[in-house]
Amino acid sequence: MKTIMFCGGGSAGHVIPNIAIIEDLRGIFNSCYLGTDGIEKKICKDNNVEFYEFDAVKLVRGKILCNIVLPFKLLKSIKTAGKIIDEVKPDLIFCKGGFVSVPPAIAAKKRKIPVITHESDVSAGLANKIIAGRCEKVLTSFPTTAQKFERGICTGSPLRHIIFNNNKSSALSYFGLDMRPTLIVLGGGSGSKVINENIRRIAPRICKDFNILHLCGKGNAVPTNIYGYKQIEFESNMGLVYACADGAVSRCGSNAANELIALKIPTLFIPLQNKRSRGDQIKNAEYFESAGLCKVLSERDLNSKTLYNGINSILNDKKLKTALYGCSVKCGNDKIIKEIVSTLQVQGRKV
Repeated sequence: MKTIMFCGGGSAGHVIPNIAIIEDLRGIFNSCYLGTDGIEKKICKDNNVEFYEFDAVKLVRGKILCNIVLPFKLLKSIKTAGKIIDEVKPDLIFCKGGFVSVPPAIAAKKRKIPVITHESDVSAGLANKIIAGRCEKVLTSFPTTAQKFERGICTGSPLRHIIFNNNKSSALSYFGLDMRPTLIVLGGGSGSKVINENIRRIAPRICKDFNILHLCGKGNAVPTNIYGYKQIEFESNMGLVYACADGAVSRCGSNAANELIALKIPTLFIPLQNKRSRGDQIKNAEYFESAGLCKVLSERDLNSKTLYNGINSILNDKKLKTALYGCSVKCGNDKIIKEIVSTLQVQGRKV
């Protein structure tokens, strides 16, 4: 059985999509993971994925002095990744972007091992720009992104099957919510202070008619006695969260955005907008908004009034709901696996 080595890390957004593909490859290929002592290590452990660890270097945006020694550290990372690749002898490397992908992709290319990468966002990340020329294929979630790469192919986004086909009444019961319509609020992996603060200001008004299921981020829960307002810091089974939703407020990272759109949940996106971001969430939100599949509220315009009005808008917009039910955004796993198989066949590696 052939072995696929996955890499990508630094945030859950670079890891969970890999896990989605690994789950679908079980019984077809052996899978393992090459990453750092970061979130990817924990996620792989939780999902019983064989894990190999190395040190990767990260570009610090806006801080030139911090990056002076980066080339030397990168060479060391490439060497370490190469030793692990020599030990495992994978038939293909599958990258999911982020700084963790760069050393394995370079090391694999030197060894003539085929590399495929996947770009989730409309705006390609720096790591994928660096390694694209070393890849047999650059798979993308968005068609406009594929057009920017010589070997670009739009497959859609990798999605875990666990998010689909959950029972709504069981999910509401699991979180201790009644059968009223429910708004879910997602602030990203670590939560969003500005979203948390504003949703809490308007929760008493919203909870007169709706439940709120608020994923507020680790350590961000606060005491409250508002009936119908439920805070959870983290939930590993997002399928249960989505099953509750009649509407959503969310950041616009590609994974969450594609999940919400694929599940046809009316969403008000509030994309991350600060100096630490390259603007990828803004581009994602603009793409879905231009297709009529969501509403967008700029973080700079966010206050309790605009948030309340935005929530009312998505919950009562029949045109939005019609567009969602007719949209073609869906799980990209099958297309991604097809490209993996065809790449191995072209390379003369029997599947």
